[in-house]
Amino acid sequence: MSLFASSVTAPATTSRRTAPTTKKRARFHTLAVEEVRPLTDDSVEVTFTVPAELADDYDHLPGQYVALRTTLDGTEVRRSYSLCRAPEHRTDEQIAADMPTRLSVAVKRDEGGLFSTWAQTGLHPGFEIDVMSPQGTFTSGLDDLDDRHVVGIAAGSGITPLMALAHTVLTRSESSRFTLLYTNRSTLDVMFLEDLADLKDRYPTRVTLHHVLSREQRTAPVLSGRIDEEKLRTILRMLIDPRDVDEWFLCGPLSLVDLCREVLADVGVPREHIRFELFTTGDEPVRAARPVEVRAGEKTIRIEVNLDGVSSTVESPVDAHESVLNAALRVRPDAPFACAGGVCGTCRARVIEGSVTMTENYALEPDELDRGYVLTCQSHPTSDRVVVDYDV
Repeated sequence: MSLFASSVTAPATTSRRTAPTTKKRARFHTLAVEEVRPLTDDSVEVTFTVPAELADDYDHLPGQYVALRTTLDGTEVRRSYSLCRAPEHRTDEQIAADMPTRLSVAVKRDEGGLFSTWAQTGLHPGFEIDVMSPQGTFTSGLDDLDDRHVVGIAAGSGITPLMALAHTVLTRSESSRFTLLYTNRSTLDVMFLEDLADLKDRYPTRVTLHHVLSREQRTAPVLSGRIDEEKLRTILRMLIDPRDVDEWFLCGPLSLVDLCREVLADVGVPREHIRFELFTTGDEPVRAARPVEVRAGEKTIRIEVNLDGVSSTVESPVDAHESVLNAALRVRPDAPFACAGGVCGTCRARVIEGSVTMTENYALEPDELDRGYVLTCQSHPTSDRVVVDYDV
């Protein structure tokens, strides 16, 4: 993933496509809440029932996320949450019997957060809510786990995708190892505390847990206080030898992720072995769509959107400086998006013709940018005509 603004022009060898593809794109389905389990005083695990007929739509990889959609105070609200349980393996008997599967996310209340505050009391067994099909590539390509040592570094609710990852790493191979460096304010703030302890009990020689508490004194000084550069370097020297690690997975706020990436790179860890996911960039969620009116005679940009094999066109006023997603939603309300802040990657599409510049990018890898992919929520046209394809 990248953390910079960038310009993207359509690849010269790319031809326009409008034909349907077999790729499944993000879609919402209404699911019922099966269980709400308290994790801490301000966080819950929410489990949804997935009907058998939707099982394929919600088949997922560890570390992927879903978006939840509801209406609060008359306004549509969408929030993305990582799946915290490893994918369920459906037996032939379960498939034959049309048995439902389950999907779980963890929601931690953010100060002033509209959705996360409501979720603590508004989500209860039997409640129905729109859940997007799983997206994300956080752990894609993690196949051969024999004798592999995987390390996760998380802060707060950043533990969520790493819970699913840890279970997958440990169950797919009898020789794999998983180490977790997990920072919180105090023991009471540790999400999945008992689950992590159970994991350690089940795999005592293959799991290592390091809890760092910023507001609670621990026996080892290195595990007390906030993780800054000095502390992280000490941890890498005393507790986790980077030379003994095959893959690194980081999940937390931008400040922690940036710190870890810089220090790991400085001690010789190749960038391709460091993966990260953000649960926040420190900014408030952005509204995906704002009203834009095209007045007669004003200069416009022509934006064409290919989605589900159908090409739609919309004119965008030059002076509006609107994003491609904002314009697309006027003619294609089903255009996929979740966070609208450049973090989740749900609105990813490929520039087929024309060029755009992205304000922020926390989701796309450099090779994706090279192939013309953009986050439409952050993309602003820099040519008179732009064609983007969600189906590629």
